[in-house]
Amino acid sequence: MKLNGRTKILTALLAFSSVSLFALPSGFGKVKLGMSFDEAKSALKADSQFGYRGDRDVSLSPSDGESIIETDTSRTAPYSYITKSWLQFSDKKLYVLTMNLNEERVDYYSVFSKLCEKYGNPSEISPKKSVWKDNSVILSLEKPLTLKFIDSSAYNGKQQASSVSKTASEQLKEQFLDSF
Repeated sequence: MKLNGRTKILTALLAFSSVSLFALPSGFGKVKLGMSFDEAKSALKADSQFGYRGDRDVSLSPSDGESIIETDTSRTAPYSYITKSWLQFSDKKLYVLTMNLNEERVDYYSVFSKLCEKYGNPSEISPKKSVWKDNSVILSLEKPLTLKFIDSSAYNGKQQASSVSKTASEQLKEQFLDSF
């Protein structure tokens, strides 16, 4: 098929655009942000890539009502692309999924390239991490090789709830730094 000039230009613009071709994913495999604790446990059991071993992988924090599930594939799925994962729950819903990826099986550049191909250029980039955002999900690829899926609204709510008024000293320091 021969491409005309406009088609070539459009193809080039799409290739280098920061516009997402797909919506950001709300999780990985069967594990999705917003799941209840029990739904997430069932999803982990159904996906061997996570190496979930049952309730012994669960930690509860009775003081703040939060819970964490930590999985390790070293014994149960040594050939998985995921080495460890952490599922953080708040208000009985999954709001952060963190996965350490197996550096012997996949590299940072390959993951970064695939994310750019599917979701456009990151909204934030630094030597330590690249971040993609939309209205509901924050997707972070961190070095050496960690992928995080974060529920934007739950995360923002936690940030606002934990913000404390700045002291006079902190305000003066900020004013001083702003004068540059």
